Amino acid sequence: MIMKNSTITLSFLTAGLFALGGCNTGGDARYVDSQGPRTIVSVDEINIQDWSSAADQMINSLLSSGILNRSPEQPAIMAVSVIVNDTRRHVDTDLLTKQIRVALNRSGKAITTTTIDVLGPAEDPLAAKVSDKRPPKPYFSLSGKIIEVNAQAGDTKQVTYVFQLSMTEIPTGLAVWEDQVEITKQGSRAAIGW
Repeated sequence: MIMKNSTITLSFLTAGLFALGGCNTGGDARYVDSQGPRTIVSVDEINIQDWSSAADQMINSLLSSGILNRSPEQPAIMAVSVIVNDTRRHVDTDLLTKQIRVALNRSGKAITTTTIDVLGPAEDPLAAKVSDKRPPKPYFSLSGKIIEVNAQAGDTKQVTYVFQLSMTEIPTGLAVWEDQVEITKQGSRAAIGW
């Protein structure tokens, strides 16, 4: 009889632990649309929606300028130069430039060389090393800067991220397109929605 009660008690304890474990599935984590209204907005960092918004505005500005048509070769060949991060946090500027490159490539207006090294190894070192031909010379170079400007009033913090980009026509050395996008956020702590 003692063995039977112990088995029943152990079964209830095990079931209770599984039930508790089943309820705790890592909090309320879930997938959300990266560009949707349920993403987290942090005042102290650049969120995925900030990168997307800045990239979209820059892409629209660049494509509507018609400047890519100045290249004698079509689609225009572009290289990405230096994008300076002048914020308090380490950020990967590819979150901005890759979206722009993908959109330009899809538009058929520009393609990007990945075999030219600016500050280190080429983006695609294998292609740079084994290519039979010298890579075509880019006609345009994309460069820029990301700046952070902070302000505070009482408990409310405000941060503005300024995304600046320039397209230089390499043969002339002239900046033939430039734009600036500002994204400003206020709050005392991170929140959901934007």
